[in-house]
Amino acid sequence: MKLKIKNEWFLDEEGRRVLLRGVNLGGSSKVPYNPNGATHIKTDFKDHRNVSFVGRPFLIKEADEHFSRLKNWGFNCLRFLVTWEALEHSGPGEYDKEYLDYVEELLKIAESYQFYTFIDPHQDVWSRMSGGDGAPGWTFEMVGLDFTKFDITDAALVMQYRYNPNNPDAYPHLHWSSNSVRFANGTMWTLFFGGKDFAPSCKIDGMNAQDYFQSHYINAIKQVAIRVKDNPYVIGFDTMNEPEQGWIEKRVDGIGTEKLTDDLGYTFTPIDAILTGSGYSRVVGYKEVKRLGVKETRRDELNKGKVTCWFESAEDIWKNEGVWGFDTDGNPIIQNNDYFVVKHSKKVNFYQDYLSPFIYEYTKNIREVIPNTIIFFESHPIRIMRGEKITFNVPENVVHAGHWYDGVSLGTKRSMIKANYDLIADKIVIGKKNIQEMFIHQLGNIRSIAQSIHGGIPTLIGEFGLPYDLNKREAYHTFRNQPETAWDKHVELLTMYYTALDTNLLHATQWNYTADSNNEWGDLWNMEDLSIFSRDQQLNPNDINSGGRAIKGFCRPHFVYCSGKPLRMDFDYKAKAFSFEFDADSSIEAPTIIYIPQIQYPNGFKIEISEGEIEKNEKEQLIFIRTKEDGIHKIEITKSL
Repeated sequence: MKLKIKNEWFLDEEGRRVLLRGVNLGGSSKVPYNPNGATHIKTDFKDHRNVSFVGRPFLIKEADEHFSRLKNWGFNCLRFLVTWEALEHSGPGEYDKEYLDYVEELLKIAESYQFYTFIDPHQDVWSRMSGGDGAPGWTFEMVGLDFTKFDITDAALVMQYRYNPNNPDAYPHLHWSSNSVRFANGTMWTLFFGGKDFAPSCKIDGMNAQDYFQSHYINAIKQVAIRVKDNPYVIGFDTMNEPEQGWIEKRVDGIGTEKLTDDLGYTFTPIDAILTGSGYSRVVGYKEVKRLGVKETRRDELNKGKVTCWFESAEDIWKNEGVWGFDTDGNPIIQNNDYFVVKHSKKVNFYQDYLSPFIYEYTKNIREVIPNTIIFFESHPIRIMRGEKITFNVPENVVHAGHWYDGVSLGTKRSMIKANYDLIADKIVIGKKNIQEMFIHQLGNIRSIAQSIHGGIPTLIGEFGLPYDLNKREAYHTFRNQPETAWDKHVELLTMYYTALDTNLLHATQWNYTADSNNEWGDLWNMEDLSIFSRDQQLNPNDINSGGRAIKGFCRPHFVYCSGKPLRMDFDYKAKAFSFEFDADSSIEAPTIIYIPQIQYPNGFKIEISEGEIEKNEKEQLIFIRTKEDGIHKIEITKSL
């Protein structure tokens, strides 16, 4: 394996500290390639066992084009998306050999480009059938749920059913996130992480649902590990993208646990979700962004037709477990309001009692195949961004891979540079300088979590990014006549994000690079449009930069390898002034390497260094610095006049 961990840094084989800066590859990997699973295409999912993800993120014949472009942009790391569905869609234990062949071959090509890669078993709100991606459709069937009833009962908000080009409000932006509190996700995540405690009667092939689902999930990812175990540039495996906790820690009536979620759309309490899924109508509040805040704007009756999601032959798990029942008049009532809060006479903690044991079990199984592999772990990003003190119990040789987004720009699809909102302080922030400090502080909170684990472990921001259809797709219209200025707002925002990363000296993988992204459907998943590349912007296929969006915002100077300890890094975008300070270790013979993109310095640049020899590789856009003395060294790079 090409990298190992020492405290908060990755080290290469020469002993240099390595900065990982990369992308998520790719956005459309969430959906099948054949038949096309793009979420704007209507479907009832009845073909869910007969799909193929071969071709996600792109065809093998296109690999060199995309990898060479990413390398040119200075990226050295890939968060490579796979899904449980892609691996085991046909049925339990039936793995897609053709897809595994494809992944193995594609990552061999990535190895030739020296991309440090970690595998991301991606999911969002459980599955495509419940409004996201990840788990196979048969997982619902195993517990008696009919996913074809999810839409009509509001058990899940599913774009494939709801999208209406003549009525944008039918499927609003980002409202897929509210699926986490609806019936389908609440049920499946509670079973996955806490089935033994909260649904002991739910058995599948003689196993509790928790053991059944976790073992199938882990064994599916192990198939990937078996294929890439000899690839030295596959440095590790993420445990799971943004794991949800279902109803664990939440009171059934929702009172007192509202801060566990702050999603837009319908604000289901557990009892609202359980009863609408079980064939009862409920009046539920609806939240929207109003003046930089989230407010309830109305209340609606849902599941008016009183349709149930349970198959006729299936038992209602939550009624069977005594979560709810009937009063003397036959009306549904809560029977144990603390059912998901207290177990074995103590208050439960999702991270300690459920997520951490899962991480241990996952790690043990993957390391049976690749003993020294690095494990990347994360939790739900909102709680971390709020600055909550979350305690993880995790194995050694791990990386905290939390996510961070500029939530207001993401949620409103507006460039919130002059005014924004601080989730932690719960206040409006005015002025670009203050917003920049807010970003730095939020990322610092994420970094602080890793500093308290095992004496300090690396932090890699697994996702961050911004929508490219900001301000009603203004850039797409401007691009036709003014391609040079179309992305100015995006560049400004990205510059702020990367400045916050640089200030905290953080590793990061931007969300995302989607090879088949387009202006109309974005990343092909639930109206998201965050890809840094699109064929619709590719005016000249012979130009490696053509098709890139806001390249100057993310293609910027940074150190790649440091022969010593990095101390400070800064890039002034307007002045084109880059500075890097490090404590040199003269015992390391290999050079410090800095990436200096031509797109920032088209007329060349000047270098000043406190001590050392400098060598340039203009083709690779790299400079090599060999220092002979220990101690603090400063490198200053400015544009040529």
